Amino acid sequence: MKETIPVIDLEKISDQVELNKLREACENWGCFRIIDHSITATLMAEMKMVIETLLDLPMEIKMRNIDVVVGSGYMPPSATNPLYEALGLYDLGSSQAVQDFCSQLDASPHQRQIMEKYGKAIHDLAAKVGQKMAESLGIQGAGFEDRQYMLRINKYNFTQEAIGSLGVQLHTDSGFLTIVQDDENVGGLEVMDNDSSSFVPVPPFPGSLLANFGDVVHVWSNGRFCNVKHRVQCKEAAKRLSIATFMLPPRDGKVEASEEVVDYDHPRLYEPFNYEDYRKLRLSEKMYTGEALELLRLA
Repeated sequence: MKETIPVIDLEKISDQVELNKLREACENWGCFRIIDHSITATLMAEMKMVIETLLDLPMEIKMRNIDVVVGSGYMPPSATNPLYEALGLYDLGSSQAVQDFCSQLDASPHQRQIMEKYGKAIHDLAAKVGQKMAESLGIQGAGFEDRQYMLRINKYNFTQEAIGSLGVQLHTDSGFLTIVQDDENVGGLEVMDNDSSSFVPVPPFPGSLLANFGDVVHVWSNGRFCNVKHRVQCKEAAKRLSIATFMLPPRDGKVEASEEVVDYDHPRLYEPFNYEDYRKLRLSEKMYTGEALELLRLA
């Protein structure tokens, strides 16, 4: 059983040794911690204050956060995830989308300014990580600068009675790459070790970020990179906050293996598909841990 997820130093990512570590993390884990990144501790703290204020709003205000695409708006506590709720912002890089989100929630101009600044910083970081992932596979011209991003801010209302229960169910992310600012004090995140199917805790690591890979990366890399299964467990009676930014597929929505990773010895594993169609398939079939990809596997 593997004991701890890899840590990647983004300042050293141009070094071949660190790039090899990145590829190994992508292949064996589907996730890694990022240290020495470009997002300041001040901006991370300011963004956490903003999301805590928004998530503590009355339910009737949070309900104004409606879907732009299926599953992109407010998620109230449910029978499946009774301890969890989240707000969503589709297309974080769009000034108009940020304005609409802030208007829905009566956010202040200062809060909007922090969100836009944070969105730009996360966009640049995620694009750099994506480019290095492509470089490790020998993929040229992958083009991560013009991707859309979805922001999801999460709150777990953990109580003493809930200790030992799930905060959010086991799942994979559907998209390409997720950058998570996790709670620096309250743990609970666990990832699945693909070799043993056992769970590995991901404890708080103040100042770091977490990169998770979704189903789209598994297809894009032609099966070389993992789409990590993960869950959140209630470990203590405390409010837990996290900020997840999802890098989505290209704007045309087309998902397929890059040409550089398809050859005679590595035939294409999955038929090309449209991302939104795939998200709807996951939801309609209630397949949340990547198993919907098997419906698209080529013979």
